[in-house]
Amino acid sequence: MIDETAGRSADELLDIVDEDDRVVGQAPRGVATARRLRHRSVSIRVYDAEGRVFVHRRTPEKLIFPSMYDVVVGGVVGAGESYDEAALREAEEELGVSGLPRPEHRLKFLYESPEHTWFLSVYEVRCELPVRPQPEEVAWWAFLPEEEVERRLPEWDVVPDGLECHRRLREWHRERGGGGLA
Repeated sequence: MIDETAGRSADELLDIVDEDDRVVGQAPRGVATARRLRHRSVSIRVYDAEGRVFVHRRTPEKLIFPSMYDVVVGGVVGAGESYDEAALREAEEELGVSGLPRPEHRLKFLYESPEHTWFLSVYEVRCELPVRPQPEEVAWWAFLPEEEVERRLPEWDVVPDGLECHRRLREWHRERGGGGLA
């Protein structure tokens, strides 16, 4: 059953893009998802003041990946919206904060599965504000040390694109000789 919030989400207008991430049309999110139309999304790894990672479990009402754990926050880029604008909007919405620093862009890749395809722009941000995650988006949350996140990943049913972001961010930092924003 899809609640009213998820229904509004399904009606959100998205830019449909080609293999080079150029806009070729627009469609409501629900149509883009149902027809596997390539669109744009953002994922943001959030750290607190102590360098712990924000992790959460999605609500059962989410349009895709309901009730799964995630190690990033994020969502779709609206029609006409930039990746950077969407990253800040999505991070503030999901964390329930305002005045978050602009997330720092790290990488972009094409995520594809048999059901989904989108370009995913990945960011990181430090949030030193008290978080109040949206109850319609987040069923459970915590800030965990990176080591604990790594230990729990095999136990959790993790959102597949979030897990891929985690893997790629780990490699991105390894190539640069450091950790996250900690």
